[in-house]
Amino acid sequence: MKRIVRQFTTADGFKVEYSIVGQGEPILVMHGGHSNCHEEFGYKDLVSNGYSIITPSRPGYGKTAKELGLTIGAAGAAYAQLLDELQIAQVHLLAISAGGPSGIHFASRFPQRVKSLTLQSAVAAQWLTPADKTYKAAKLLFQPRTEAYVWGMMRLMNKLSPRFLLKSMLPSFSTRPAGEQMKLFSEEDLEQFRLMVNRQRSGHGFLLDLAQTSDDLNSVLAAVRCPALIMHSVHDASVPVEHARHAHRLIPGAQLCELDSWGHLIWLGKRAADVSQKLLAFLDALGGE
Repeated sequence: MKRIVRQFTTADGFKVEYSIVGQGEPILVMHGGHSNCHEEFGYKDLVSNGYSIITPSRPGYGKTAKELGLTIGAAGAAYAQLLDELQIAQVHLLAISAGGPSGIHFASRFPQRVKSLTLQSAVAAQWLTPADKTYKAAKLLFQPRTEAYVWGMMRLMNKLSPRFLLKSMLPSFSTRPAGEQMKLFSEEDLEQFRLMVNRQRSGHGFLLDLAQTSDDLNSVLAAVRCPALIMHSVHDASVPVEHARHAHRLIPGAQLCELDSWGHLIWLGKRAADVSQKLLAFLDALGGE
């Protein structure tokens, strides 16, 4: 896929890095934690079916200013300015994992800009509060002074044995036994995992995510008025499926798609094709509205 990577400056003078892939009806992606505008999961099928994908690096990730992440409202205003810059009136919005709150807030605050909202493995309720052990470990490992070393070690392991690295990380992604899960991955899946690790960094972004994912999203979810699709694996160990069920209860008219896929990275494994088919069916049905 040909990817165009650019930057623009907001009205307040902050840089936003973004990429564009494909041509056609626009989809705005709020990527997950540790990612950036070079995200790829699920893009190929969307581009092949006539969609263009706009992916800003969220605040603190890539080359986007961390200052935009001090409030989720400031980030949302920057995304709206990006659409103005690109002369795009309305988009389908796709929010992934820790990008869930960003997508939910944007759909709620800028309803005229959002044609639909899709949540994939998304945070949609309080997640990783300061009392959680995972939160404390993440604060230590992924702070800006240490995250480069952490990802450097991960990339070294990824180069030496991506299969071993994937197996060692499986308990953080899935509630299913690791040995059982490894049978579900093809060589292409393994290659996609390897590429994911190589493009990831935390920067200042993941700490900003942690500061926001403990927020109560109930009123924001209830304010979403566009068609919504919620996709989540019932075996997700990173973001429990209850987040999806919670969003389904609160977003009026939302469709809930609980997946029997292996875990958090729903774009990998034997069920990955089902994810693309269901998302495309949802988007295509809205094409004439």
